[in-house]
Amino acid sequence: MTARVEVEPEGAAPRKKARAGPGETAAPMPGTVIEIAVEVGQHVSMGDVLITLEAMKMELPIRAPRDGYVSAIRCQPGELVQPGVALVDIS
Repeated sequence: MTARVEVEPEGAAPRKKARAGPGETAAPMPGTVIEIAVEVGQHVSMGDVLITLEAMKMELPIRAPRDGYVSAIRCQPGELVQPGVALVDIS
């Protein structure tokens, strides 16, 4: 699973973001990453919390869609992420 987050310089025109594909975990809505609960190389099981987002004063757990190993983390705490943009890769 792959997730990608790109940060634009302030004042720059936004670029089209890469959408999450098969095997990738994405944000369901715009939110701020408040916790990353996994590390690259860690084994996860379907349903494990990978990342916690804050959106509209709610905490949204992003869960593993399947068993596997975290191969990449594409965001960091404090980062604003957009819906559909990949956040974590699980292989």
